[in-house]
Amino acid sequence: MKRGGILELALIVATAVGLALAVQAWAVKPYQIPSQSMEPTLDVGQRVLVNRVGTHFGDPDVGDIVVFHPPVGAAAEDCGVNPAPHQACPQPNEKESDTTYIKRVVAVPGDRLQVVDGHPVVNGVKAEENFALPCHGAPSCNLRRPITIPPDHYFMMGDNRPASDDSRFWGPVPKDWIIGTAFMTYWPPSRVGIF
Repeated sequence: MKRGGILELALIVATAVGLALAVQAWAVKPYQIPSQSMEPTLDVGQRVLVNRVGTHFGDPDVGDIVVFHPPVGAAAEDCGVNPAPHQACPQPNEKESDTTYIKRVVAVPGDRLQVVDGHPVVNGVKAEENFALPCHGAPSCNLRRPITIPPDHYFMMGDNRPASDDSRFWGPVPKDWIIGTAFMTYWPPSRVGIF
């Protein structure tokens, strides 16, 4: 191969790698499901593709499955304020964590939210959620004292309600912390599909 051909091949490979990295950084990114919190919708080890562009041009909707950064202290269920008894955490810590979570949006800015038998009750209407696992009476299953979701914040819950570390414990998530919306599962092959 001539020197010009090698240079051209190197340029093509470098461009392809650069484009692949750019797409992953700004448009679509793969994520692996790390825990049981989204079962039965998403299993541990399952892989999804996340649209990183959409949240920059629009707002997430109730029912969307999103990848986001939780507040610092989320793993310790650290709320930004002391919630009243039988109340979900109304406000997160102000510092963003560098870890990523994947959950379902159940309430959007301005919504009044309660949790009854593990299901969100938003503005007085109990959500129809045939995908969610039963909560079985844990204290976090019944948070009947309402909270109002602050402006530019979203309340997240895992579909595996008794085994999900979510906004019930550490509060609504600011829009700026949302990485993107999951739109497709691509692994394992038996679970390939679009949400």
